[in-house]
Order: sequence, then structure tokens, then C-alpha cells
Amino acid sequence: MRKKILSLAELLTERAHLRNAGRRLVFTNGVFDVLHVGHVRYLEQARTLGDALMVAINSDRTARELKGNGRPLVNENDRAEILAALRSVDYVTIFDDVSPRSLITELVPDVLVKGGDYALNEIHGREEVEAAGGRVVSLPFVEGASTSAIIERMKQASAE
Repeated sequence: MRKKILSLAELLTERAHLRNAGRRLVFTNGVFDVLHVGHVRYLEQARTLGDALMVAINSDRTARELKGNGRPLVNENDRAEILAALRSVDYVTIFDDVSPRSLITELVPDVLVKGGDYALNEIHGREEVEAAGGRVVSLPFVEGASTSAIIERMKQASAE
């Protein structure tokens, strides 16, 4: 699993190998704090859109900035390892920006994917990917499957 978790330099090298081999890279990103069925279905679908799936996860610092104090519940290294254990995920990297735009600009994936809770015009990096001839896809959102919903159910259960 650890072989799947790449630094930026390793990621750029791997991207060059994929490009030279004519293989299509699919890129997605997120916090992926508490892995749930919505994440698993989403990553499985994303993987079918190309030859390799790269998942970029927000660092703990940026996850707090995006999700608020108390988040993430699972630290960045553990989140990366959990994602790397999934069959559908080929590569994982941790990035320390609120937006993945600079990482997407460096990688220029063939396919950029986000969940259906994002409209196409809200997807960071869309312009860069489309300008390079790639495609941007918004996959269906799994209703009721969210980390926030799980946290709320846990709070309710502990209050009872």
C-alpha cells in the first residue's frame, strides 16, 4: 500500500510514465475523512474512466480549514493508507492547499472527476484540464452517504 502513496516528485515521474505509455490518468481529490459507501462507489466509478486513478487528499491543516475544528477525525497518513488499500485506487498523494488547482495544473490529468455535489463550474482545475484536451466529469452523489451525516448519527447515538 505504501508504494501507492507518492510525493509530488514521485507523482510527476509516474505521470510522465503514464503519458509516455499512452495511459489515461483520472484525478480526484477530497478530504476522505471517514471512508463510507459513497466514497467507495464514487472511486470505483472514477476508476472506470481511465487507466489509473490518482486520489489527492487534503492535509490535516487544510481539512480543518475546509471542514472546521475537530476535523479531520482520521489523520492524513491514515487516510492515505486506507485509500491506497482500495483496489480502485492506483495512487494517493497528500496536498497542503485548500484548492487542488496547482496540483492539477502540474499533473494535467486526462480526466478530472468530482462528486455530483459539485456543479461543473465549481470544480477546481476544470479550465486547465479542458484546455489541455481532457474531460471533466461530475459523478452521481450517493444520497445519505456523507461523513457529516455519519458524525451526526454518532453524536445522536452518544446523546441517547
